[in-house]
Amino acid sequence: MAIEFSAAVSRIPVYPAAEAYALPEDVALLASNESPEPPLEPVIAAVAAILTGVNRYPDPTNAKLRGALSDRYGVPASRIAIGNGSCDILLAAGEALLEPGAELVYAWPAFSVYPHLAAATGATDIQVPLNDAQEHDLDAMAAEITAATRLVIVCNPNNPTSTAIPLDDIAAFLRKVPKHVCVILDEAYCEYNTLDDPDASIDLLAKHPNLVLLRTFSKVYGLCGLRVGYALCGSDVFVTAVNQVRQPFFCNAAAQAAAVESLKHGDAVAQRVERSIVARIEIEDGLGELGIRAAASQANFAWFDLPTPEGREPAEFEAEIVAGLSARGILVRAGTALGRVGALRVTYGTPQQNQRFLAGLGELLG
Repeated sequence: MAIEFSAAVSRIPVYPAAEAYALPEDVALLASNESPEPPLEPVIAAVAAILTGVNRYPDPTNAKLRGALSDRYGVPASRIAIGNGSCDILLAAGEALLEPGAELVYAWPAFSVYPHLAAATGATDIQVPLNDAQEHDLDAMAAEITAATRLVIVCNPNNPTSTAIPLDDIAAFLRKVPKHVCVILDEAYCEYNTLDDPDASIDLLAKHPNLVLLRTFSKVYGLCGLRVGYALCGSDVFVTAVNQVRQPFFCNAAAQAAAVESLKHGDAVAQRVERSIVARIEIEDGLGELGIRAAASQANFAWFDLPTPEGREPAEFEAEIVAGLSARGILVRAGTALGRVGALRVTYGTPQQNQRFLAGLGELLG
């Protein structure tokens, strides 16, 4: 007799993880929205220093990191949640907020983890299509909120489409959301967003106790491999709830030390953002020369529809291009797995990797 699992296991979609973790170092890894730059030297030193004490459990309260974030953003430490990456907080929010009969509202395509929340909890999943510019349609999302809605997620900038919406529009949207509904503003890529100051959204917390700003050290700080994220919250009840449903020691000692040190180097982070914006312009211009118009990116990656030849199936052509790039040592993400057939998502790499990608794509498109 086979082991019997819960119904949730069959409902939860498999996360579309990128390939290439065992490939040679000369492969251009443009599939996972990672930073092409390694952690800063002081961050590496902070991690090395903490290793002599890893025979002890990490601080379960994350006190130093929450204190450093409080100093950085002016949000009380009691209203800051830490996680094993921002996904950890996101999944915990689903467990804490959702159950059968509850509703979850988010745009689609968006971050691939969002469907897991309803699937794991038995809640009703309401996906609202993006508009023609591949941006969130906030009016349509607001129209879907009912008395049963427990959680709304707005990804800004949005993954995988790279687009962002102005903070004024988000503020207007929040005024429409009932106070019993938790709103998670997923800002994993906020440092790259030039529409507004990345810190501007923090002012919304004072007006909306039901708001959570979800952020990460994985992207611009280059700490994907250590997994550390955080949430700045409008009230401390969200922090208490997500901590209650998670295992203890959810953020390891090395991750905490790296994050604390990273916050001391704002100038270096700003320089990384500048280099990413230069790469954004280079990629968009290069795609334009190939006759491709990318979405208006406010992130560290490009999103665009492939020019599928007449008579070809978009999914087939997409797979052909992805395979052709892979054969040239360039890994990108296929749009089909991310919610849009015939599209590609391409992370900005080093200048050399970006040119390699553009040349490879040009060859394949003929």
